[in-house]
Amino acid sequence: MNKKILFVYYQNIKIGGVAKVLTNLTSHLADRGYSVEILFLMAPHDDFYTVNPKIKKHYIDSFADKYSQFAIRIREKYSSAPKIHTAYSYLYDWGSYRVFREWMKENHQHYHTIVTCWYKLATMLSFDKEISKKTIAWEHSSFRVGGIIYDTMFRKNYQKLKSIVSINKPSVEYYEKLNTTSFIPNISDEIYEDLTFTSHDQKENIISFAGRLDKTKNAIELVKIFKDTPKPSDWKLQIIGDGPEKNNIAAYIKSNHLENSVFLLGPKTPKEVSQLLKKSKIFIFTSLSEAFGLVLVEAMFCSNAIISYDCEFGPSDIINEKNGFLIPLHNRKMFAEKLELLIHDEELLHNLMKSSFEESKKWRKEAILEEWDKLLT
Repeated sequence: MNKKILFVYYQNIKIGGVAKVLTNLTSHLADRGYSVEILFLMAPHDDFYTVNPKIKKHYIDSFADKYSQFAIRIREKYSSAPKIHTAYSYLYDWGSYRVFREWMKENHQHYHTIVTCWYKLATMLSFDKEISKKTIAWEHSSFRVGGIIYDTMFRKNYQKLKSIVSINKPSVEYYEKLNTTSFIPNISDEIYEDLTFTSHDQKENIISFAGRLDKTKNAIELVKIFKDTPKPSDWKLQIIGDGPEKNNIAAYIKSNHLENSVFLLGPKTPKEVSQLLKKSKIFIFTSLSEAFGLVLVEAMFCSNAIISYDCEFGPSDIINEKNGFLIPLHNRKMFAEKLELLIHDEELLHNLMKSSFEESKKWRKEAILEEWDKLLT
C-alpha cells in the first residue's frame, strides 16, 4: 500500500460534513497502511477536525488569486445586488481553478490516485487528460447540485475520470450513465463504533436533533412539530448545532413559551454530540434535502428511534421499518402523529430503539473501508 493517494478539499476550519468525513476516512486509511496526503485550497490553518499525524498536509491559498480577490471585493461592495453571490461564486471558482491547476501540474505525478471531495474540484481536474485518468470524484452532494451549467456542460466530463463515488443511491444511478460508480456511505466517528445498546429505561425523555441551523436543515419545523405533538410535560427537545437560523428558532421558542422544553445547545464536539444522543430516545430530522444524512446513522448507534422527512436524498437509504418512520416532506400532521405514537407507546418505542441499534451495525466502518480498498488497491 505504498502508492500515494491525494485527497483534495477546500478547508478544515469549521463544522462541516465534508471536512468531518474526509478526516475520518483518511485517518482510517493511514492507519491501514496507505500513504495519504491532503491538499487544502486555503492558506495554512488550524484543523477543526483532527487530521491523523501520519498524513501530510499541503496548502494553496485560492483566495490569493486576483480573480478570487476581485470576487470578494464585488461581493462586499454590491452585497445587496441581485445574483451577486452567483457572480462571486463563478469568479472565485475561476481563481481557485487557476491556483489548483498550477499546483496539480507540478505535483500530480507524485500520486497514484487523486480523490476530489467536491464536484467543482472533480470538474476542474476533468479538463486535464493525464490527471483525470487518476482522479476519483467523491461526490458529497446530490447529482442535482450545480444546476443547468454543470448538467449540460461540465458533468459529461466525468466520463474522463477514473471513477466516481457517491453517498446516496439515486446519485449512483445518475452517475453510472457517465462512468463506473460506487455507492460508499460515509464513515461515522470512531466514538460510535464500540457503543452498546441502551434501553429506554436507561435514557431520559429526550428528543434530539443535531445539525447546522440553516434553512435547508429546516430545524424550526421540528420545533413546530414538537409544539403540536400531545405529550407529557417531562419530554424535552434538544437541538445541537449552530447556524444562521438560530436566532429565528430562538425567537419562535420564546414567543411560544417553550423555554422549559426546547433547548438550543449550540455547537458541540463529536464526543459531546455522542454523549447527548446517548441520553435521548428519539431523533427527529426535518431537512429539505440531504446528500446522505450521517447523523441519522450516528443516532442509530446511540439507540435512537428515527423520524425523518423523506427528502432528497439520503434518509430513504437509511430509514426503514426497523429503525423508524419516513414522513412525506412537510407533512407535519403525520410527523406529529408518529412522534406522539412513540412517546405514548413504551413497548413500541423500546422495540424500535433496539432494532434501530441492530440496524446500525451494517453501517460500521469495516464494510465501508473494504469498499474503499477495492477502489484504491
